[in-house]
Amino acid sequence: MSLIITNIALHYLSKKEDTGEVVLRLGPENIDFTQESAKTTNFVDGLHTIYNAKGNKAYGSFSDMPSEGDAARFVDLMASYLTEQQSFYDFSTQAANVLKNEIEKYDIDETGYFVICHYEYMGGRYLLIAVIPVSEHYSVDGELNISAAQHLDINKIQLAARIDLFDYKDNAQGNRYISFIKGRAGRKVSDFFLDFLGCEEGLNAKEQTQTLVQAVEDYVAVNQLDPSEKQKTRKDLLSYCKEQKASSQDVSLQEIGKVIESAGAEQDFYQFCQTQSYAMEESFPHEQAVVNKITKYSGYGNGISLSFERSHFGEDVIYNPHNDSITIYKVPPNLKEQLMALLDSEKVEAEKVPEE
Repeated sequence: MSLIITNIALHYLSKKEDTGEVVLRLGPENIDFTQESAKTTNFVDGLHTIYNAKGNKAYGSFSDMPSEGDAARFVDLMASYLTEQQSFYDFSTQAANVLKNEIEKYDIDETGYFVICHYEYMGGRYLLIAVIPVSEHYSVDGELNISAAQHLDINKIQLAARIDLFDYKDNAQGNRYISFIKGRAGRKVSDFFLDFLGCEEGLNAKEQTQTLVQAVEDYVAVNQLDPSEKQKTRKDLLSYCKEQKASSQDVSLQEIGKVIESAGAEQDFYQFCQTQSYAMEESFPHEQAVVNKITKYSGYGNGISLSFERSHFGEDVIYNPHNDSITIYKVPPNLKEQLMALLDSEKVEAEKVPEE
């Protein structure tokens, strides 16, 4: 395991049902994260993995706006820790209080376990901040007695952000050293967490990725690659992007130029992008869901789900825009088996109907 924990703190935020008051319960000052404490390391590793897998992320930076009144800014608290002016635990408790005040200001129910973890992974150094929801689970003992307990449901995490500390140190004026999950529950939730961090959105990873995909399509078209070369180019891009996503690394246009080299092309992809002046940065975090569409079409609606490789379009999958229909040849064996069973069952039911 290549994840190394530098510091970690855990606190609990709850809300009184009768008054709505937010209560902050501070966790222990020293959490064991040494090699002997595999539980803590496994917990952070799981949190890191789940955060990486979240596709609905945005990127930004710390705002230059001053804080309201006497409230402390998260960035200033973080700086005091990184410059060793105060301990990690003191930093975490002050940050927890800032979050508590934000929850009270917005009057929302986003409570749970507040985690701040400073760790290293694959040569990078990060600060992960998250509010982990609590779920109830049940168990039964040998006497069939039912008991209930609570657990941290990291799979349902929606309030989380990660700061790339190396990028922040080297490029404090940048627009993407903070990544955060864009909540689906409404802007109010997202706003309160961004306000807590003092973060403003910057780089739009989805737009950057869409431009990348369009550039690749333009590249294979301009160079008039044959169908097999086009499909190979798309698959090579997909494989590269998956590898970068798995290791939490940005995609690089120069690296992509080496990955999708085509024998029939007059210039490599990177040179092509330079001459076409696409609105893309040299490297950027990407949206994997956007890249996935370059080799596959899929859709769902009205109870129908359909997905197929792009190379089948026009051959095994024919779309007729005039009557809005799709004809599929070479039906997948497992689907064919189900359809034959359905036809047989309908035939049996029809034979049971008495004649009038």
